[in-house]
Amino acid sequence: MAKPNSRSTLQDYCLRNLGAPVIEINVDEDQLEDRTDDAIQFYQEYHSDAVIREYIKHELTATDITNSYITIADSVTSVVRMLKITGTTGSSLFDMGYHMRLNDIFMIQGLGTQMQEYVMSQQKLSLVDHRLNSEEHIRFSRHMNRVHMDEGFGDLKAGEFIVLEVFNIIAPDTYVDVYNDHYLKKYLTALIKRQWGANLMKFQDFTLPGGITLNGRQIYEDAIEEIQGLEEEARLIWAMPDNFLMG
Repeated sequence: MAKPNSRSTLQDYCLRNLGAPVIEINVDEDQLEDRTDDAIQFYQEYHSDAVIREYIKHELTATDITNSYITIADSVTSVVRMLKITGTTGSSLFDMGYHMRLNDIFMIQGLGTQMQEYVMSQQKLSLVDHRLNSEEHIRFSRHMNRVHMDEGFGDLKAGEFIVLEVFNIIAPDTYVDVYNDHYLKKYLTALIKRQWGANLMKFQDFTLPGGITLNGRQIYEDAIEEIQGLEEEARLIWAMPDNFLMG
């Protein structure tokens, strides 16, 4: 069987894991869609493979300055920091970074102590820049799709640029390999299994054609245990580090 490459083939894969079509999985179509939404949402919020680090350049408008916030795409899950396009990357004759980089080509041509001097100079430059031009204070509201600029932006003007370092969701419908993610397949299977068990619990010892009896409560409890284990795995192993702003 081909690997899942769409929402529907992912659902079919998970149903087969539970025994379909040999056993009828008593889950309504709407319930299946809801559990799929839940699984993808959890995966995108807690699994590092579901997002990618990107840098977004934004040209400030007069409205941005007045509101003290900028609006970003709904696919952004977290914001690491906001940077001005100034400082160590400048080309001014009076910019320290510019003068240090004039010597870069000569420093990296050598080996040994010359390379060490180059690395040390870059570290020193980074420290000085951090002291004099520290990262701006921001707040990220994901449900409002806003990055609020709390302080340090009074000197910015409309037409100037800032850069946001963000984590962006990898769109499954564009990069279909997401649907074949091992964790996502296991997690959705467990969610469907829980729903199946909850449905069967409404009937005591549900009997299938042929005399096979299904214990809905046992299926439900097994699924709960699997979900708890998978969610703990996501938070302990797959979750992003906590040095950025979650919406």
